[in-house]
Amino acid sequence: MSLPREFSHPWHGRPAHEASGYGRKPRAGRPRRGKAAGRCLIAALSLALAGCKFKPGHNMEEQPKYFPAYKPSDVFVDGTSARPIPAGAVPRLPADSPGMPYADLRDTLPADTTAGAQASAIPFPVTAEVLERGQQRFGIYCSVCHGRLGNGEGLIARRGITPPPSFHLERLRQVSDAHFYNVITNGYGAMFSYNDRVKPEDRWMIVAYIRALQAGVQDAPGLTDEDRKKLQGVRP
Repeated sequence: MSLPREFSHPWHGRPAHEASGYGRKPRAGRPRRGKAAGRCLIAALSLALAGCKFKPGHNMEEQPKYFPAYKPSDVFVDGTSARPIPAGAVPRLPADSPGMPYADLRDTLPADTTAGAQASAIPFPVTAEVLERGQQRFGIYCSVCHGRLGNGEGLIARRGITPPPSFHLERLRQVSDAHFYNVITNGYGAMFSYNDRVKPEDRWMIVAYIRALQAGVQDAPGLTDEDRKKLQGVRP
């Protein structure tokens, strides 16, 4: 005579909480399902948050702006976002302007020509004031890529942009002053033109400061060959 099916269950005769499976201790080496799920959730959140970029409110990557242009604003008293043209301003075409506006001094000539620069050398005496002005302009416009030492290791280059060649390479010691002037004017390689940012006389002053950087490294008695090699940067 066989027992009814419900009485032949392997859990028959054990307490109800054991027979139902609840209250049992987990087997050795097997984590609880709840803990495993929690760990998976933490790992997934960690991966998701790794792709997030938390920016402070003063970060300049994303600045508030008025778009489209001339959008009304309550910042200024007149209620506009654009500033009015100064009284007495006269619109002129470049062809009708006296002299030649510096923004128009741009040629498509190679950088090693003198036609863009109108001279092969700095056309005025290099004084302390000229070097100070050149250093200031170099620090503003050039050092972010070229580095303050002129070695091509500026902050922009350190963050992945193709580094420019060092001014301390022998080939750049031998080029004319006009070469640097024309590169500033027309751009060269990955470098865009600065003709609308840097005035012609300031370009020459930057060239004068570049020459001072080159001379300082060449004539510095305390520099070793290894130091000079480092200053030559990573570009040929």
